[in-house]
Amino acid sequence: MKKVVVTGASSGIGKEITARLLKLGYKVIGISRSIKKDDFESENFIPLEADLSSEASTVAICKNLSNEDIYMLINCAGFGRFEPHEELGAKTITDMVFLNLTAPMLLTNALLRDLKKNSGYLININSIEALKSSKFAGVYSATKSGLKAFGDSLFEETRKSPLSVTNINPDMTQSNFYSELRFETSVHEDEKLFASDIADALEHILSMRKGAVVSEYTIRSLNFGITKKR
Repeated sequence: MKKVVVTGASSGIGKEITARLLKLGYKVIGISRSIKKDDFESENFIPLEADLSSEASTVAICKNLSNEDIYMLINCAGFGRFEPHEELGAKTITDMVFLNLTAPMLLTNALLRDLKKNSGYLININSIEALKSSKFAGVYSATKSGLKAFGDSLFEETRKSPLSVTNINPDMTQSNFYSELRFETSVHEDEKLFASDIADALEHILSMRKGAVVSEYTIRSLNFGITKKR
């Protein structure tokens, strides 16, 4: 059974992707700070508790996974804070950069040989912010743009191997991503994405013949909407 690593597997897009992969018959190693075995009713789910904003924790997880013969890595864990740059604390900045960008680079570094050997997949769940510039999003956009550039470079670097590399760039998606922010997704279904939309995109990517790679997959809501919290 092919093994997949999904970061941020306990909630939001990561949780939906994990559930979809289990349904498709993969063995999934889900990483999160609060992940538990009973988060998914499947014997093929393996939880790994780790704080991927911590260098020590991430390095330990990389060492742990290096012997697992991984077929697919999905870098999904991340968070954002959207404030004037001078109002962001140093820890918020460093944690955001590490979780959103450094941890995926370290995990990819640890698993890339397996991914190439197994004709596997490297999939980065980025953001629409990787493709545009928004006010109050300097650090978040920089991390997502960096992750996209990393994926694009690896696509070119590994083209002589059977590895497929894809950047998925979702628009605003209903999830707990916004729980600590001053805004959230619209109440209207045509003004937001659902985590299932991202899982559908992943399933589409995996259904294609291996000789064709969707290197960039951008998903946007039909209309734009946003709700400011009171």
